[in-house]
Amino acid sequence: MSTLVVFYSRADENYFGGQYRYIELGNTEKVARLIAEETGAALFKIEQAEPYAADYDTCIKQAQADLRERARPALVALPDSIDQYDTIYLGYPNYWGDVPMAVYTFLEAFDWNGKTIFPFCTHEGSGLSGTERKIAQACKGATVRKGLAVFGSAVDQSKQLVLDWLKSASAQ
Repeated sequence: MSTLVVFYSRADENYFGGQYRYIELGNTEKVARLIAEETGAALFKIEQAEPYAADYDTCIKQAQADLRERARPALVALPDSIDQYDTIYLGYPNYWGDVPMAVYTFLEAFDWNGKTIFPFCTHEGSGLSGTERKIAQACKGATVRKGLAVFGSAVDQSKQLVLDWLKSASAQ
């Protein structure tokens, strides 16, 4: 069996500790790439068929509407199967104490029996906020391990934090 890093990430205009800044590569994607590099895992990016707006304020309104409606946005693609993976690192930005609704679209498409999931999120102050529990509820039959929360505004300085978490994750 092998390992997969699945992630949802957003580039464009983002919020960094009180300021907006345009980024070409999303914070969660940066962490996902580091995990894949360190573990030798395959990467899969969850992408909405209709992405949110590039400007932050409009994006937030769209994401909040999806959260209120418990929407399941259509995705660009899904893997044919995840059967060959026993360990999944699942990355996402924390959206108001939840994973983005597109992540649920992904999670609800597969059988999670026997899988081990290591959640990781990027945030600007809310940490994991119970998202581990929500993932466990959505992924019946999976074992959800202790997650990692990385400040988005500090993601470029988070390598050691991620490496330490990976080391502890491999010991679980």
